Amino acid sequence: MSGRKALAYIMGAYEHPLRLAPDKSVAQLHAEVAKGALEDAGLSKDDVDGYFCAGDAPGVGALSMVDYLNIKPRHIDTTETGGSSYLMHVAHAAQAIAAGKCRVALITLAGRPRSEMSGGGTIARLIKPDQPDMDWELPYDTPVVSMYAMVAMRHMHQFGTTAEQLAWIRVAASQHAQHNPNAVMRDPVSVADVLASPMISDPLHRLDCCVVSDGGGALVVVGEEVAKQLRRPRVRVIGCGEFIKGQDAGRIDLTCTASARSGADAFAQARVTPQDIKYASIYDSFTISVLLQLEDLGFCEKGRGGAFVADGKLISGVGKLPVNTDGGGLCNNHPANRGGITKVIEAVRQLRHEAHPAVQVPGCDLALAHGTGGSMATRHGSATLILERE
Repeated sequence: MSGRKALAYIMGAYEHPLRLAPDKSVAQLHAEVAKGALEDAGLSKDDVDGYFCAGDAPGVGALSMVDYLNIKPRHIDTTETGGSSYLMHVAHAAQAIAAGKCRVALITLAGRPRSEMSGGGTIARLIKPDQPDMDWELPYDTPVVSMYAMVAMRHMHQFGTTAEQLAWIRVAASQHAQHNPNAVMRDPVSVADVLASPMISDPLHRLDCCVVSDGGGALVVVGEEVAKQLRRPRVRVIGCGEFIKGQDAGRIDLTCTASARSGADAFAQARVTPQDIKYASIYDSFTISVLLQLEDLGFCEKGRGGAFVADGKLISGVGKLPVNTDGGGLCNNHPANRGGITKVIEAVRQLRHEAHPAVQVPGCDLALAHGTGGSMATRHGSATLILERE
């Protein structure tokens, strides 16, 4: 035991095995991942007294899901910051447990964008026009991928980053995904393959973009008293950080993300540094997303992300910092077009030493999970967790 204080423990983690679920409702997927995570922890739905969900939950969010799951929580949280919501939920669950608001917190995510033929990042998002700034943005009908392409182009212009360097992020993901039987795309690819794939929005190619998939995941967060009663490896939450970055009244910096603040807060609370981390789960909606977050989290200097990710440096067993050993959103799974919860799930696998043997990080005892939601080109939320094996 390290002597660092545990804020809470993640004792249940479950990722839905399906990537295409045309015969299931979103509510059913939520229920199935909830059941899986509770069974993984050795608990039942009757033990749940805290429930956390975000905008992917159907109906009236928590109101509908609590009824559908037939649970009786005395604490709920519906924080919505896109893909970063579920990492914030872990932090908020820890806070609620510390405040005595609940003992067993259930967090769920699920969606069917692949079955519903959603275009993910290649079409404009359906946003209500009465939201701030939307009256000025919606007429341009900008797809998400185009906004991230703008971020990538700016990074290339400012720091000399290359398309080949971005491609290495996809190469690393594919090297890991080949060992994941549930991944959408399991075939390893080369830098040349990425660059030869169709250009979607310059400079981002098709293989620079994440997959679109059905599925979901769930987590169970508990306090120390409950954790000690369960027969599972204990994964301690020792650091949390969250931040929202907007456009600063037009003074937006396209190459800086909210990760800089959320990461700094999480590392300070955990009393560790980026150099201490053995494994990192980094939100990968696009390859440029990973590069920016690695920089802003402090794994390398700003502008040096291209060199940091090149030549296989993110591949488990090859590079110094294994990243997204399940294949990530680029190859494995991006349920509900918001895959934040899967970042925590793979970090838990690594810390339990339950990842695939080909990608398991030897002696993994300290991991980072990080998510973003929204768009790095406009407004986005960022959440960072530091997790430790007890």
